Order: sequence, then structure tokens, then C-alpha cells
Amino acid sequence: MAAKAKKEIKSTFKLMAPGGQATPAPPLGPVLGANGVNPGQFIQQFNAATAPLKGRVVGCVVTVFTDRSFTFEIKSSPASVLIKEAAKVEKGSGVPNKDKVGKITKSQVKKIAQDKMADLNSASIESAMRVIEGTARSMGVTVVEG
Repeated sequence: MAAKAKKEIKSTFKLMAPGGQATPAPPLGPVLGANGVNPGQFIQQFNAATAPLKGRVVGCVVTVFTDRSFTFEIKSSPASVLIKEAAKVEKGSGVPNKDKVGKITKSQVKKIAQDKMADLNSASIESAMRVIEGTARSMGVTVVEG
């Protein structure tokens, strides 16, 4: 048996796109093309992998190899997107210490923390919840008991 040669990594970059609905139009196409990735091929694979997410913005880490092949890893949605979804608000507050835009409960914070646990650098669910609560505060979303 011949030993499989290890591919040499050319670059790694991060991007965010709507799950299952990405298109090669800007802003994705130019970023992919500049990094040597075939946009059409990437979009097809990305949309297939994120189809169940139905338009929710997800993070993605793309690794490009010297032979122009690539791999990508899907990350969970940003905490701010999940908080806006839970609070049913369009966007965060411009002045979060004065203007509050919505409320979420501790149970919603716990669910978001569990979803994000793999991407957070938290040792426990309680510390992950504190990270999510801090993000909510900085967006002008109040965390209430419940």
C-alpha cells in the first residue's frame, strides 16, 4: 500500500453565510475567488451541508490546500443572531445602557449556551450562560428570570 501524501495548507479563512441559501454573488464570491476556491463548487457543498438551517447565518472556517482543493467546517450561529431570534427583535440597541430593545429568559439563555457550547471557551454551562448574558446586555436585551 502506498502512503497517502499529506496536503499542504495554502490558507485558512472564516466567513459567515446564510445556511442553505448562500449564493456566489458578493460578498461570498469575491472572498472565495481571492482565496483560490471555486465559488460554485463551495456554494453547492455549503448549501447541502447547511440545508437544515434554512437561512440562519452560520460561521464557516475554510481551509484551502495548495492543489486548490478545500475543506470547510460549519460553526454554530453567532450568539447575537441567536439572541435576536429568541428576543424577536430586528437588531440590537445603539445605546444598550439606555435603550432596551427586548427581553429573554434564563431558560432561553441556557438553550443558546448549550447550542454555542462547542464554540465557546467555557468549562461549564454556567460560565457559557454568563458569556451569552453579557452579549445580550451589550445588545440592549434584558435577561429576566424564568
